[in-house]
Amino acid sequence: MDIGSLAANGFSWYMMQHQSAQGDSTSALTLSSVKAVSMNFSHQIVQYLLSGFSTGAIYSLIGLGFAIIYNSTGIINFAQGEFVMLGGMLTYFFLTVAGIPLFASIILSVIIATATGVIFERLAIRPLRNATPLSLVIITIGGSIFIRGIAMLVWGKDTHAIPMFSGTEPLFLAGATILPQHLWIFGITILIIVINKLYFYYSISGKAMRACSYNRNAASLVGIDVRRMVLFSFAISSAMGSVAGMIAAPLTMTSYDVGVMLGLKGFCAAIIGGMSSGIGTVLGGLILGVLESLGAGLLSSGYKDAIAFIILLLILFIRPRGIFRKAETERV
Repeated sequence: MDIGSLAANGFSWYMMQHQSAQGDSTSALTLSSVKAVSMNFSHQIVQYLLSGFSTGAIYSLIGLGFAIIYNSTGIINFAQGEFVMLGGMLTYFFLTVAGIPLFASIILSVIIATATGVIFERLAIRPLRNATPLSLVIITIGGSIFIRGIAMLVWGKDTHAIPMFSGTEPLFLAGATILPQHLWIFGITILIIVINKLYFYYSISGKAMRACSYNRNAASLVGIDVRRMVLFSFAISSAMGSVAGMIAAPLTMTSYDVGVMLGLKGFCAAIIGGMSSGIGTVLGGLILGVLESLGAGLLSSGYKDAIAFIILLLILFIRPRGIFRKAETERV
């Protein structure tokens, strides 16, 4: 064999080895790329879940406000979203314009929003003694438009930002990023749910409100002031709505019309939970928030608001009493 043949054979062997090594490296790169994509996808899912839980906690608080008034009066208060707006706008006013510290701004905002809810009940709801449910719904919608119009005249149409409660340095959890404000949302929501549970099950007025929710006539016969309980329900739901607006405003910002969409999504959470003022509405809000976040992240952000209404329509068609509400029997 001549030198040319040896060189040709050697070159052929080198090319075969090089292609084999290149194939192995390409396979390794492909495998590592697949692993990286899988890890990135899992981190994205965790990020969507955390964002969904945070948003769902806000919907839960708003939905609890709907459920408390509905169980006490049988009224669906479509002005509930405006108390969410008042919480954010009042906090912005006291904190930014008046220069009052954060904690004092929160207290003042809750007091004023609660007083607004009490005045709304005394002037708009209580005078209607034998009104039909449709008339009451129209009254609450009119109250919502009125409160929104006053807010627009006072604060204008601009969107306002509220500083976060404890800084903007992000935290890292399981490959996802979470802001300190999310922790405030989780903590305050859990605290309100616990206080809500303790109040309705272990206080005299809370038990009286539960009695009114079961049977208003029987509650009145045993000496419970039904009118006062209705007033308490509006005060509690207004306070809860204002707190939801405060803790959400640093992330979403606030404006005079922010309560419209938040109120509708809180109503959707209450419908999913069967209009119960307990864990059902909380779970309904969390489910709605997670589905919204996943839909916006995996499909398109344009579907975010549509998801809530699609879920609402499905629940009303398939299970009108809500997912987490047990069927009731009536003795005749």
